[in-house]
Amino acid sequence: MTLPKLMTLTDAAAERIRALISASGKDATGLRIGVKKGGCAGMEYTMSYAETKAPHDEVVEDKGVRILIDPTAVMFLLGTEMDYRADRMSSGFVFNNPNQTGSCGCGESVSLTPAAQTGHRE
Repeated sequence: MTLPKLMTLTDAAAERIRALISASGKDATGLRIGVKKGGCAGMEYTMSYAETKAPHDEVVEDKGVRILIDPTAVMFLLGTEMDYRADRMSSGFVFNNPNQTGSCGCGESVSLTPAAQTGHRE
């Protein structure tokens, strides 16, 4: 059995990440993504500029963008698609995560269950 790719990006997310890194003024090589305990639903996604790869980071290269996944977040993000949406009222990254079991009303935090650890990623 083959597990889904760790993470994928939509064209909109890749374009927005490239623009953010370019405008950051930092020597970033990519975007670091993780999860942490917090919010009313239990967990929150984290994002920061990545200047170097940490020893146990998982690296995802998609649509010309480099994403570094914190090792503690891998099982929570397995199979996730990262999108970027903008409308007249708001804009932001959206995580279409098959491991999400719930979310809070304000949309700032989620409930996540780790993916089963069988097979291997492509």
